[in-house]
Amino acid sequence: MIVMSQPFVAILMGSDSDFPVMQTTLDVLKSFDIRYEVKVTSAHRTPAATHAYVTDAEQRGCKVFICAAGLAAHLGGAVAGITTRPVIGVPIDGGPLKGLDALLSTVQMPGGVPVATVAIGKAGAKNAGYLAAQMLAVADDELAAKVKAERQKNAEEVMAKDAALQAQLK
Repeated sequence: MIVMSQPFVAILMGSDSDFPVMQTTLDVLKSFDIRYEVKVTSAHRTPAATHAYVTDAEQRGCKVFICAAGLAAHLGGAVAGITTRPVIGVPIDGGPLKGLDALLSTVQMPGGVPVATVAIGKAGAKNAGYLAAQMLAVADDELAAKVKAERQKNAEEVMAKDAALQAQLK
């Protein structure tokens, strides 16, 4: 693990099998030049290690935690119980309920211990990266401009696709 002195985002996964989904998060953070760390840790199987990592990461400058987990999906909630930094939960689309159980476990937090929960699976992983960027951009005008430019680029791509479709329909 690399020790970082600059602000960063910590991406925690309940299992290494979550990494293919969470790669999208890393791609988004990289596109904004946001530093990050990635760790496999479990709310249930390694609670002491999870607590130690979150505490250490916060002391080293972590500003946002992104937690991905499937099934019981308590990792986001466990992290939110340790830190007052923003926590984003990504429900992983696995198991017999295809991520619905993970969604409910992540979103149903008691009052006062929030976990910002995104969509199930890869769309959620992508949005977690964007949401972390937006959170960091509150205190970083340069990053805010990058996020705004990315949003505009996405809008222009949709408009171009519509124009192409309209031309095809004529």
